[in-house]
Amino acid sequence: MQQIARAVSMAFNTLPRTHRIMLGSLTVVTLAVSVWRPYVYHPSDETNPIVKSIELDKNQLRTLLPEASEPIDQDTPAPEDDVPKDEIDQDVPNETGTHDYVVSSGDTLSSVLNQYGIDMGDINQLVKVDKDLRNLQVGQQLSWTLTDDGQLQRLSWEASRRETRTYDRSGTTFSSSSEVQKGEWKDIVLSGTVNGSFVNSARQAGLSSGEISSVIKALQWQMDFRKLRSGDKFSVLMSREMLDGKSEQSQLSGVRLQSGGKDYYAIRAADGKFYDRTAAGLTQGFMRFPTVKQYRVSSNFNPRRLNPVTGRIAPHKGVDFALPVGTPVLAIGDGEVIVSKRSGGAGNYVAIRHGRQYMTRYMHMKKLLVKPGDKVKRGERIGLSGSTGRSTGPHLHFEIWINNQAVNPLTAKLPRMEGLTGKDRSAYLAQVREVMPQLRFK
Repeated sequence: MQQIARAVSMAFNTLPRTHRIMLGSLTVVTLAVSVWRPYVYHPSDETNPIVKSIELDKNQLRTLLPEASEPIDQDTPAPEDDVPKDEIDQDVPNETGTHDYVVSSGDTLSSVLNQYGIDMGDINQLVKVDKDLRNLQVGQQLSWTLTDDGQLQRLSWEASRRETRTYDRSGTTFSSSSEVQKGEWKDIVLSGTVNGSFVNSARQAGLSSGEISSVIKALQWQMDFRKLRSGDKFSVLMSREMLDGKSEQSQLSGVRLQSGGKDYYAIRAADGKFYDRTAAGLTQGFMRFPTVKQYRVSSNFNPRRLNPVTGRIAPHKGVDFALPVGTPVLAIGDGEVIVSKRSGGAGNYVAIRHGRQYMTRYMHMKKLLVKPGDKVKRGERIGLSGSTGRSTGPHLHFEIWINNQAVNPLTAKLPRMEGLTGKDRSAYLAQVREVMPQLRFK
């Protein structure tokens, strides 16, 4: 046996060093396997099994949640945090948390309010209070006020030019009230010349803040009111309800603005929307998605998302699309870039203003392709997707804001290019022939 061992030892020592290491390692592994006895658990062996608790820290827990692509401990900044203001925003302020909507064909109360994340429970309670809300008519106007966490506080419904119904929250239900105006409606033409800002010039011509806001919204897709020059002219046809010598409410019927020798018109049709002299739509069409194709939604819009870690409300004001790094990000509509920079949790992000009422935001991008002040067209590349800022994986966080209120990008009623046809167009053109002669400049 000793001779065999001596022969094996001599043979081993004559091997190259690499071979000796490999052979030695294999021997050790073989011995370990031969003596190892795996433990097999038999339920009958123990009456009190041992249960081990594994605790995860917040970072580990976050990656297991559906919202993993958008951290849940902090929400994204509101637009007012870094979106530049201009004199029109300051001079014609909107009531905080309030939104106005003109009913279009096919709209229902639920389809309108759902896009703002309002609970179906609240919508059902409203219908219980007033069943007439099930039968909204084209051209009627809805106005509602939300709390900071997106809860419906008040809804107003202009059922007609004379009657406005209001629904106020009372706990989990709503109470209703109705106001019927008995004044006399009169048409009045107010005209003037721009001298300084349009807002101040319109006030001098006799328009109220609400009426000025209506004019700006009607022409927002044709005219940048910040670029009007002194000497430009405007003429506005308002329908006002007069009661005891005072205007109780008003409605814009038509407006004409002359700038640089060119006339711009907006005239209200029976559906409550504004069109030009030829019955063509004034709004610019939007795309539904900010990418060439639709990608998987990794985190949905939720204005009252409950943080499972902190237990507080942390609204998710947009949707997250899971897409590969470097995917082109597109502007969903024509507009002006007002923010393009790296900003904390948002990472590289772009904000675009579309007209006066709409704004879109695109966050966590790898690369920015536009700068503030750039004019962009629908479908134009504004950046490449990435995972910058507070992000746990490649994705695009996308938001749509209407009148400073975040809406659900997947269900929002987006502007689209449309015009009147058939009998509607004929009726509108007849109305244009009546309105245009009244919009003369003094």
